[in-house]
Amino acid sequence: MPIYHKLGKIPSKRHTQFEKPENKGLYYEQLFGTIGFDGMASLMYHIHRPTQVVQILDSKDITPKIADTHNMMMRKFIGFDVTPKDDFLESRVPMMTNSACTIGLAAPTKSLREYFYKNADSDELLFIHQGSGTLRTQLGNINFEYGDYFIIPRGIIYQIDFETTENRIFYVESHSPIYTPKRYRNHFGQLLESSPFCERDYKLPEILETFDEKGEFLIKIKKQNQLHQLVYQYHPFDVVGFDGYNFPWGFSIHNFEPITGRIHQPPPVHQTFQSDAFVICSFCPRLYDYHPKAIPAPYNHSNIDSDEVIYYVDGDFMSRNDIAKGHITLHPGGIPHGPHPGAMERSIGKLATQELAVMVDTFQPLKITENALKYDDGKYFQSWKAD
Repeated sequence: MPIYHKLGKIPSKRHTQFEKPENKGLYYEQLFGTIGFDGMASLMYHIHRPTQVVQILDSKDITPKIADTHNMMMRKFIGFDVTPKDDFLESRVPMMTNSACTIGLAAPTKSLREYFYKNADSDELLFIHQGSGTLRTQLGNINFEYGDYFIIPRGIIYQIDFETTENRIFYVESHSPIYTPKRYRNHFGQLLESSPFCERDYKLPEILETFDEKGEFLIKIKKQNQLHQLVYQYHPFDVVGFDGYNFPWGFSIHNFEPITGRIHQPPPVHQTFQSDAFVICSFCPRLYDYHPKAIPAPYNHSNIDSDEVIYYVDGDFMSRNDIAKGHITLHPGGIPHGPHPGAMERSIGKLATQELAVMVDTFQPLKITENALKYDDGKYFQSWKAD
């Protein structure tokens, strides 16, 4: 997250005494960073020590159950068939996974307020397909709505308030940090004029809720595919201020400005995020190519170096047949892919598309989970065959 941000009260100099009002002692400073002391970090200031665990409860194994370890089959999953559940974590359904990331769906019907959650293994990307509300964290709150991406760095403690009961989320858990693409930034970290978005499009934490409460506060922590339960003595949102570069933030897919040209542009022009192990692209409404002989539909291309996952959000995805909201397609590495029969011909002469989709290209093969097979239509791989 190459941008500086601060909220609340902080001392004028870091790592120095920061006194509470009325001679009530000092605030407790905490460095919140990744990649040791080399990655992006923030300094936060707590009313109480952030280390006061009073009880450790049972742990639960939540390792995704793998159904197919060597997939070489193009698949389509009917994502909206995932059953909604009240609990935020229980509603999560991991669909595909490898050693670097997990891709899944969630359909929570109630707010996450009974406990707090921390992912200690992974940065989380949440894409809000349906629903609205507020992400609440110890580093501030962010309101969200349809089309918002959230990047929640590992180690963030959070809750979610939903204003609706029909909520749909596409998520990615990443074992390496998720950044904006390097090629969009100059050597100072600022987004370039040629970038399809800029810093003013970010949704940053705005309201810092500070609680000075003693009691029993349950935090569920994911670590190495175990869900641990710890009880804290004080409310975890007791931060009075922070500053730095490491904090949750959002970005609306509707603020992505597509890059177009006279002839068809390759998928990297749609890139929105990157990690060491995958890239994420946003396919948004845009004008089509304007060469007099242009073919707006994508050309067939080899899929050798990555597995391609596309989550279909809205509109008419022009290169595919029989696609609806919430569908997920998987095109594994090793099989060329391209537009469905008739899609190339239909695209010629068209001026624009209203499609909306999220693509994840992973650099390691994805394994299919047992849960995912419940939603596999079983025939997508045959959808390119000649009549």
